[in-house]
Parts: sequence; C-alpha cells; structure tokens
Amino acid sequence: MTNKGSATVVDARGMRCPWPALRLARAMRDAPEAVLIADDPNAAREVAALAAEHGWAVTSEGGGDDDGDGAGRWRVRR
Repeated sequence: MTNKGSATVVDARGMRCPWPALRLARAMRDAPEAVLIADDPNAAREVAALAAEHGWAVTSEGGGDDDGDGAGRWRVRR
C-alpha cells in the first residue's frame, strides 16, 4: 500500500479474491479514501459488496484493456 495524495493506493494485481477486498478493507481502516488496483475478474463484484456493507462510495476509474495491464481501478471513499 502506498499513499498517492490523499488516497491510499492498494496494488492487488496478481491476487485472487478475496485478497483484493481484504487488502482494501485493511487500507480503509485508517484512510478516508483508497484506490484499489486489481486484475482478478471478480474484484469489481467483491469491491461493490464490501462498499455496500460499509456504506462506502465506489467509483470505477477504468483500467482493463485501456491500460494494457488487464487491471481495473476503483476509488473508494467513506
């Protein structure tokens, strides 16, 4: 995890669910905002479920084929 401005960046590329969601949950303990980068096809569903459970807002920041690395990016805010 790294800090990028006010958001903590969670790079979970190469991890399979539920690990990206678990890493995001850990980051959100201390940060009001995080950006998750994950290439697991189930990550979008896991992030949405986690955010709904905690009342967080999720914004997709694209990724996937546009960036060439196959990873999606989601900004999560309290």
